[in-house]
Amino acid sequence: MIKMKKNGNNNKIVIPILVFISFVLGAAWTYLVINQLDKGSVLIGGNADNVTINENSISAAVDKIYDATVVVATYKDNTPVSTGTGFVYKQDGSTSYIMTNNHVIAGGDSAKVIFSDGTSADTNILGGETYADIAILTVSSKNVKQVATIGNTENIKLGDTTFAVGAPLGDNYSGTVTKGILSGKDRLVAVSLGNSGTSDYYMKVLQTDAALNPGNSGGPLCNVNGEVIGVNSLKLTQEKTSVTSTYSVEGMGFAIPIEDALYYAETIEKGETVKRPYMGISMLDITDSYYLWQAGITLPKDVTSGVAVLDVEASSPAASAGLQKGDIITKIDVEDATSVAKLRYELYKHAPNDKIKITYNRNGKEDTVEITLSEAK
Repeated sequence: MIKMKKNGNNNKIVIPILVFISFVLGAAWTYLVINQLDKGSVLIGGNADNVTINENSISAAVDKIYDATVVVATYKDNTPVSTGTGFVYKQDGSTSYIMTNNHVIAGGDSAKVIFSDGTSADTNILGGETYADIAILTVSSKNVKQVATIGNTENIKLGDTTFAVGAPLGDNYSGTVTKGILSGKDRLVAVSLGNSGTSDYYMKVLQTDAALNPGNSGGPLCNVNGEVIGVNSLKLTQEKTSVTSTYSVEGMGFAIPIEDALYYAETIEKGETVKRPYMGISMLDITDSYYLWQAGITLPKDVTSGVAVLDVEASSPAASAGLQKGDIITKIDVEDATSVAKLRYELYKHAPNDKIKITYNRNGKEDTVEITLSEAK
C-alpha cells in the first residue's frame, strides 16, 4: 500500500513533466514545418524528402526573352504614327535583326526601337510583306542586350503554357508579360486590310488566351521554355449580339507561327520582294448581293457558295484561260472557294508559273479551266 502511494505521488510529478515536454516538442515541430514550408520543403517521417511547392512560375522562361523584346515606334516625317512590339531574333556580326508586324511600320517612313533598359536606337527598315504581316528592321549589335531563342510549333500541344511579352498601349507599359495556354493550332482567321469590314484573306495562326492588347502586335509568343513560337498579330475584339444581350469576345489572340514568319523574314533580309501569284481578276463574295446587283451580275439559281468574277484584266492568265465577268468560281484545285479570302489564301499557296485548276459556274453550267499563274505586280 505504501508503494502504491509512492507510485501515486510519482505519477503526479511525471504527468506535468510529460505535458511540458510534449508542448516543447510540438512547438519545435510546428516551427520546423513552417520554416520548411517557407523554403518550399517539409520533413516527412523523419526523412529529408524535398517537396517542392509549384507556383507555376515562368520567370526563368521570361528571362530568356525579356531583354530581346523591344518597343517599335514608327514615324512619318518625324511625327509619331504608331507603336508596337518587336524582338531581336538574329545577330550577324555588327548587325542585329528585329522582327515585328508589317502593320506596325506600314504607315511610316522611319522607326526606332526602345530596349528593356529604356535606351533607344534608330533602325533601318529592310521591308515588310502585307499579307504575311511580317516586317524586318536592323540595328547595330552594340545596342542589343539579348537575342531571342527560336522554337518551333511542331510539338506544341493544345493546353500547353504560352506567354507574351510586349508593350500594350504604348511604351508606358513596355515589358508587360501575360500568360495563357495554346487554345488553338492552325486556325484560319479572316483578315481585313482596310476598314471596309470585308475579309481580304485568311491567315494561318496560333490561338492563345494570353492577354494581347493594342501595342502587343509584333511581339513574341513563347512556350514555357522561353522559346519564340509565334509573332503576335491579331486579336478578336468584335461584339456578338444574341436575342437577349450583346457581349464582347475575350481571350482570343492570334500569332503567326514562327516557321512562317522566318520564311518571309529570309526573303526580306535578302532585299527581295515576296513573289505572289497572279490570276488577273477582281472578285466579290456572292453574299454581297447589293454590289452584285450594281455590277449587273445574276447568280445561277443552284449556286449557293463561291466567288463572283467582277472583272478580268486583259492579257492576264485568267483572260487567256477564258474566264469572264459574271463567272462564279466554286473551287480552286480541290478546295472550295467559299469566299474571296479563302480563294486568295489557297491561291497564295502557289508560286508564279504554277498551274491551278479553277472550277466555275457560267449561266448554270459548271466547267473547269487550267490557269498558268504569273507574278503579281
